[in-house]
Amino acid sequence: MSQIYRFSSSITFRECPSNDLFDDTLVMIQLYQHIMALAFAVKEINENPQILPNGTLGFHIYNSYFTPRWTYQASLELFSTQGRFIPNYKCDSVIHSVAVIGGPISEVCLHMATILGMYKVPQFIYGSAPVINKNIQAVPYQQMFPDVDHQYKGILQLLLHFRWTWIGVIYGHDVNGERFVRNIVPKFDQSGICFDFIESFPIMTHSNDIADTVEKGMETHNVVMRSTANVVIVHCEIDTVITLRMLCKFSQYEDIPIKEKGKVWIMTSQMDFTSVPLQRSWDIDLFHGAIFFAIHSKEVLGFQKFLQMRNPTSDKEYDFLKAFWEVAFACSFQNSIVNNQDGKMCTGEEKLETLPASVLEMSMTGHSYSVYNAVYAVAHALQPMHSSRLKHTEIMGERTMKLLNQELWKLNHFVRSISFNNSAGENVCFNENGELQTEFDILNWITFPNQSFRRVKVGKINPMASQEEWFTICEEAIVWPRQFNQVQPFSLCNANCLLGYHKAKKEGKPFCCYDCLPCPEGKVSNQTDMDDCFQCPQSHYPNMGQDSCIPKDVSFLSYGEPLGIALSSSALSFSFITALMFWIFIKHRDTPIVKANNRNLTYILLISLLLSFLCALLFIGQPGKVTCLLRQTAFGTIFSVAVSCVLTKTIIVVLAFMVTNPGTRMRKWVGNGQAASIVLSCFLTQTTLSSVWLATSPPFPDFDMHSVNKEIVLECNEGSITMFYCVLGYLGLLAIVSFTVAFLARKLPDSFNEAKFITFSMLVFCSVWLSFVPTYLSTKGKYMVAVEIFSILASNVGLLSCIFFPKCFIIVVKPELNKREQLRRRKNGIN
Repeated sequence: MSQIYRFSSSITFRECPSNDLFDDTLVMIQLYQHIMALAFAVKEINENPQILPNGTLGFHIYNSYFTPRWTYQASLELFSTQGRFIPNYKCDSVIHSVAVIGGPISEVCLHMATILGMYKVPQFIYGSAPVINKNIQAVPYQQMFPDVDHQYKGILQLLLHFRWTWIGVIYGHDVNGERFVRNIVPKFDQSGICFDFIESFPIMTHSNDIADTVEKGMETHNVVMRSTANVVIVHCEIDTVITLRMLCKFSQYEDIPIKEKGKVWIMTSQMDFTSVPLQRSWDIDLFHGAIFFAIHSKEVLGFQKFLQMRNPTSDKEYDFLKAFWEVAFACSFQNSIVNNQDGKMCTGEEKLETLPASVLEMSMTGHSYSVYNAVYAVAHALQPMHSSRLKHTEIMGERTMKLLNQELWKLNHFVRSISFNNSAGENVCFNENGELQTEFDILNWITFPNQSFRRVKVGKINPMASQEEWFTICEEAIVWPRQFNQVQPFSLCNANCLLGYHKAKKEGKPFCCYDCLPCPEGKVSNQTDMDDCFQCPQSHYPNMGQDSCIPKDVSFLSYGEPLGIALSSSALSFSFITALMFWIFIKHRDTPIVKANNRNLTYILLISLLLSFLCALLFIGQPGKVTCLLRQTAFGTIFSVAVSCVLTKTIIVVLAFMVTNPGTRMRKWVGNGQAASIVLSCFLTQTTLSSVWLATSPPFPDFDMHSVNKEIVLECNEGSITMFYCVLGYLGLLAIVSFTVAFLARKLPDSFNEAKFITFSMLVFCSVWLSFVPTYLSTKGKYMVAVEIFSILASNVGLLSCIFFPKCFIIVVKPELNKREQLRRRKNGIN
């Protein structure tokens, strides 16, 4: 004789309490599939002799009405004799309850567990799990879904993946919802997610407070639909969809254009699509494009056919079928208590597949799949438990079965240890916490005008996978709400800061809300929403939009550019002119005008000027180690010879007139020896300064990346700026002394007196180098070199033009003035 086991369940359809909007005949018809999944699993197990060869499964269905009173009563009926409500008095000899499947809302499971936990009855929870500390309260139940923390982690990853940082949250006003807000929302905040609103859905506990409930619900709905957040997380129970649809229907009488304010609803696995008959013809476009996290499920072979074959005519043992049939097909049977206003009569032959999905889905949902697996889990746990008892029992028959029934609490141990493949080919097992080890599917709801919808799998969360593979999403497969024209919606507090801008916090606003300010000069931002702009590398500079760095061009004063050509041509031209003058003076070396002004000093001066002009060429072209060493030191040394020659010539002019005075002792200071000593001493002083410079901190090739924004200037780093200005300062000192002496001797009577010319030349020299310093310091890049070259050429030209051009003019153009008689006549005229 086979033993009959009874499953008690509180998962049937909900009959809402009587109120102004509903009556007791209205049900959530979607839960019919949960019952059919239970019946289908029991049928398969009973037809399979491999699972329970010595027993037969049966089931009872208890309607909790989603209220504590009915849940407690249904739980206590398990411990009463069938048909007599006397708790703890059970004298049924055949029917024994071995487990309870409860759901789909947390309150049903919580109230159920309160009673059943005391009797240690094995329980299987699907839908929302109650908040129970199982270690303290010792409630023996198994969850037909994985740890919900994995789901919350997946939702966070989904938000980060699509860069949705400005969202809203709706949560059920219950323990689960409050735990979500208290524990999970702060984690979202730490990951950069901001909340425009966090609103709770009111729960109607009594029929007389429906007006207040609707009013509070409408307030929440208005907040949601007026929000700038395009993404809303809904963390509620399975019946929340009914409430959402109801509020949206009422909002048609408000000033909220729902059609123009589409939202991407992100729904948790505790929810599912449900409705009441009143909503049969209501539009479901509100949920088009919604993203739904669901317990992983797979289509079970034969389930759809099983559904299609059920009808009140052929399945009279399912007494609930008539009530479902009348509600689903909006008809009534004879002698029915349902008042059908249309007067349509039910035949019992209507086809379930003709119903839209909003009324009944033919494919097995995640909740139904959980019920299906729960039945199989009980059956697979009973098998080893029954075998274990038979091995240790010699007495067979009724006594054995009574003993087995008294120890059914041990079933929990066997449930935790089972692992089997269901008929869909998927493994079913529980972890040490009683949680099903499975995945979460990420589904996309696609609605149609005929009130049907389709669930499309677009991703998954696999807690058992590696860190790189635990979250997967296929963006291309997602259908977005119609208001977004199939373009991935953004959900931001404000528009992203574009390239070239950075974020600036708004006072009094969440950190996701910010202003966008342009990057400061010299900085860039090459990504959107950058917290701050950054400096380009030294070898790069910001572009006009300040959104990227451009490599700087290498710059130096080259011979090929116009400025380099002009300066090098000028240096060579003046060098040629100097050489030509030198040749003229050599050719006319015996003429009075050459002999009268110390030929040797004139030759040295011309040669030094020639070399000074050529020194300018060292400043043009790419700087090298040798050219950097020679630039300043060679020019300073050579030009010091030129200036010292000018100084010597001035001194000699003064001494020449002083020795003509009677009784003077200055004759011994006049001669070639004194002139050479002056030039040599000045030269050695400058040479010493240059040697110290080269020995301590010599010039070297360098890169100047800062002076010019868009260029890397190849330059000669002067090494010691002090020594650089010492060399130039020494030249300036010689020039000032020369200018002073020449200025004092400018009125000495001599036909060939050079003092006036030297005065003008030193005046030009001093003017050039005094203007050089501020100009040099205010110029950047290669133009600093050009300024120095110009100063060299200008000072050389000043000496050349003021001292030698007049003499060359006389030698070449006015040779009649270049005679001894002219010199003697001039002296006599003066005397």
